[in-house]
Amino acid sequence: MSTPGILVAGIGNIFFGDDAFGSEVARQLLQLPRRDDVRVIDFGIRGLDLMYALGDGYEAVVLIDAVPRGEAPGTLFLLEPQLDNASADSAPTLDAHSMDPMKVLASAAAMGPLPGKILIVGCEPSPSGDGEPEDGMEMRMTPAVEAAIEPAVEMVQEIVSRLLSGEMDKMISVPQPP
Repeated sequence: MSTPGILVAGIGNIFFGDDAFGSEVARQLLQLPRRDDVRVIDFGIRGLDLMYALGDGYEAVVLIDAVPRGEAPGTLFLLEPQLDNASADSAPTLDAHSMDPMKVLASAAAMGPLPGKILIVGCEPSPSGDGEPEDGMEMRMTPAVEAAIEPAVEMVQEIVSRLLSGEMDKMISVPQPP
């Protein structure tokens, strides 16, 4: 089987509340019909697996993750990361049991060419310590982030559609939860 054109990658730790955002969006996308040239994978915290997948010849990659940027919790945004020319010597050290998307991208770039288009659909998590237990283990997402899941699913579907049709340069609307 040939490599599909687009990889949609959910990232997150289901044991850390809002950090499960990317995994949950990917889980919901997996239940929807999609074209054969689109692959959806919930990578969870498997950064090394994602790093190797980035070298599989995809034309485009859409990463989905909880990304703190100082916005209101549940705010969705679209980022296109700018990666400097990386070498194997400058690639950051990866942890096989955690995931920092920028470290994964930098390490993958040091190994070889990356897909032509890499986008990150991010969701602002609630501030750390906001109602979380003392040990940091919170199995539930906060209401604001949970409310952003369905709009994020729709946003990813729109992005994939535009990537497939070659219309990605047109502005993408970012639906906000009510």
